Amino acid sequence: MSDTQAEKYARRFAKVLDHIESNLGETLSTELLSQVAHFSRFHFHRQFAEYVGTSVGRYIQLLRLRQASYRLAFSRQDKIIDIALNAGFENPESFTRAFRNTFGQSPSAFRRQPNWEAWHERYRFRIPERKHTVQVEIVDFKTTRIAVMEHRGPTERVNDSVGKFIAWRMTSGLSPKDSSRSFGIVYDNPDTCEPADFRFDICGEVYDEVPANPQGVITKYIPGGRCARVRHNGSHTRIGESIYPLYRNWLPESGEELRDFPLYFHYLNLMPETPEYELVTDIYLPLKS
Repeated sequence: MSDTQAEKYARRFAKVLDHIESNLGETLSTELLSQVAHFSRFHFHRQFAEYVGTSVGRYIQLLRLRQASYRLAFSRQDKIIDIALNAGFENPESFTRAFRNTFGQSPSAFRRQPNWEAWHERYRFRIPERKHTVQVEIVDFKTTRIAVMEHRGPTERVNDSVGKFIAWRMTSGLSPKDSSRSFGIVYDNPDTCEPADFRFDICGEVYDEVPANPQGVITKYIPGGRCARVRHNGSHTRIGESIYPLYRNWLPESGEELRDFPLYFHYLNLMPETPEYELVTDIYLPLKS
């Protein structure tokens, strides 16, 4: 298969994957999905499994369970029966059975103490990087004071730190999610960094210094200055598809030089209130003046 043919094939599968992500609440039959990308319905199951690494039915179920997982962990006011029905299950019993079989925990046990490392093991698909051209803007970012939960360690444990930061946000009232901007500061590339050495800051905008607190949230600043900004639409799990073209293509051709501050994200909306396919994240790459 030539590169051109491979790219066409990848684009057809990207249409299928995008359709699944944006229609998780709908009936997603094999016949419908094969039509989305103009594949033969007789061979679609095998093609999908070879491309993604799991069957189409299992992939859809895993995405629905992922959405439910975030609601269990981060929207504790939501009832499990509502989460089950929203995830496409007929009743809480079938939801509990599927959840336990997939993650080794019942939904209620996961809500109490999520095992995120085991959870991440279920989402190691072999989907190739979806290549696309990024639109880069040069912007001036103003110095911003932030409250920070410093995550240090494997990426699989980031959600544990997110949970602690959410708890601080709710109890302190100093950085309400609905009126303060949310950020993430990326010190290391998770694809090349040793898991134990990975560093990531979970941040919320604040207007005063953060007092001592049980969660260990501290005050930092995102410095002002010129940045290259790229908007990423969709799941945070695919944000690398917008980061790599920025470094690999745009930066060498731009003549710009990088400032001594890490890449960071501005989350314009967040799960679980927002479905994954509707997430919008601005990526900032600090540049020298």
